Amino acid sequence: MTDKTRAPHTAEDAGTPSSPTAPPERGLLRWEVVCVLALSLGASAVSAIISFAGVLTAPGGLAEQTASLVNPRADARPWLDLSRQLYALVFSLAPVLLVAYLMRRSGESSRTIGFDVRRPGFDLGTGAALAALIGAGGLAVYVVSWNLGLTLTIVPSTLEGNWWDVPVLVLQAAKNGVLEEVIVVGYLLHRLSQLGWAPWKAVLASSVLRAFYHLYQGVGMFFGNLVMGLVFGWFYLRYGRVMPLVVAHTVIDIVAFVGSVYLIGRIDWLPF
Repeated sequence: MTDKTRAPHTAEDAGTPSSPTAPPERGLLRWEVVCVLALSLGASAVSAIISFAGVLTAPGGLAEQTASLVNPRADARPWLDLSRQLYALVFSLAPVLLVAYLMRRSGESSRTIGFDVRRPGFDLGTGAALAALIGAGGLAVYVVSWNLGLTLTIVPSTLEGNWWDVPVLVLQAAKNGVLEEVIVVGYLLHRLSQLGWAPWKAVLASSVLRAFYHLYQGVGMFFGNLVMGLVFGWFYLRYGRVMPLVVAHTVIDIVAFVGSVYLIGRIDWLPF
């Protein structure tokens, strides 16, 4: 890739302070990246690998087993379940807050990676277009890979008909969009660039990480998320903004989570 495809890093383009600030020492940056990933999606990748090993060694094929994405957190006590759902949502975003703090400490900000609201029209428009592209492709990959026995039966939500189910599912979708795209795309690609990685190697590493923390869903979704990561990584390098990716991911998950509430059992070809 040429330099024109790389994310902007100047103070004027990225919204960083105008006074020059030397980037952190490379050794510190490496440890910073390791710590952030260990506290967030790197740990999720390890958990997904262990879960997939358990699935492979369980009786029956992959398609005969189920992966639930949003589950109740308390039995027969909706108020307690809601409390735990909101607690988990809030504190799962702590790594994003940590990233914002670390970038501020290094003389940058969340605007450096385009995590801001300066361009709402561009972010919403391109985010919706990416959601349509990736969402349709992801559904096709899921259906085909499930029929081939390469993917578990994915149940987006097993919440039990409470009045707050849909708002919680929307918040869960937004959390996924913010957490994954800010850390695995914006933050990781920015830091790897500062560490001297070639753009294509950084995008590949980001995409492989995304694929691995979705491995608990099966082989098909591993490769589907690998492709999604490559597309999102290219987009970030091209435009230097992570916010459209947050929008796209949020829309995809809202359709999956909320749509499943109304579609499970009503469309025969959807393997929910």
